Amino acid sequence: MDLRIIKTKKYLYDALLHLMGSKPFEEIKVSEVCEKAMVNRSTFYAHFEDKYSLLNALILDLKSGLEIELSKNNKIHNTKEYYLEIIHLLLEHISKNRDIYMPLLINNKNSIAMDMIYSTLIENVTNKMEQEKKEDKYEIPVDFISHFYVGAIFQIGMNWLQSKNYYKEKEILKYIDLLIPDHLI
Repeated sequence: MDLRIIKTKKYLYDALLHLMGSKPFEEIKVSEVCEKAMVNRSTFYAHFEDKYSLLNALILDLKSGLEIELSKNNKIHNTKEYYLEIIHLLLEHISKNRDIYMPLLINNKNSIAMDMIYSTLIENVTNKMEQEKKEDKYEIPVDFISHFYVGAIFQIGMNWLQSKNYYKEKEILKYIDLLIPDHLI
């Protein structure tokens, strides 16, 4: 992709996030995003249909980054190691992208972003469980197990993002280590 396009999109993303840090997304106007990004409206509309398509593109880029991070999880010796690594990778991803997640999830409670994170985690966990299933039969359906554990992982990640005084990553991993069994069967 052309470097100018990459820079323009980054300026627009940054401007949108900056504005979302101080007011709800619904109150933000394209003209404000353009002004903050120092980009002409015609340039904005050359790349995006409206502010919703800008937000959607930002979330899709974030999703790609999360998928790349989660794909690093090769620890599948047992359930506990797998989930501990998923939580580690999620917290690491959130930490690296805190400036994006804060305005999206905390200040604006953006359900699209929350759904993206949740569905990405569900897809990753379900795929890993299906790969591991082979001849083994779980006593509990895979989709039930996935939603159960991802719900916990998701809440821990969101609480960690929202709270400055929340547990440290090492503490979270220690507590999860105590909560999750080695095997689900």
